[in-house]
Amino acid sequence: MGIVLFDGFCNLCNGSVRFIIKRDRSGKFRFASLQSEASKALLSHYEVSDTGTDSIVYIQEQGKVLNQSSAVLHILKDLGHGWQLFFLFIYLPLPLRDAIYLYIARNRYKWFGKKEKCMIPSDSIRSRFIC
Repeated sequence: MGIVLFDGFCNLCNGSVRFIIKRDRSGKFRFASLQSEASKALLSHYEVSDTGTDSIVYIQEQGKVLNQSSAVLHILKDLGHGWQLFFLFIYLPLPLRDAIYLYIARNRYKWFGKKEKCMIPSDSIRSRFIC
């Protein structure tokens, strides 16, 4: 089971979580908003310095912690069902991948909007969230 930490106010991030949930039929991913106490505890447990909300964080089942473009690519790889083909982008130089990631992250509120409150999961997916 992997854990995805995401910006709970970001429409793009919330859409990405819904994308993963819809395609993760086996339920191997869990989620927590970066603004939550659960995320703060996980980041502390794995000794990850403050990532801010510009980074998605993926804690793999083995306890390896990834962020930014590496997190996105590993999530797609672990999602399977053809999405692992995007993992080929892992061969691009990390500074280039993260520069593209950060450009999108810095403009995500302008392009996709922002919620006033963190996403509240529906009853049907609540068990997938770490509170």
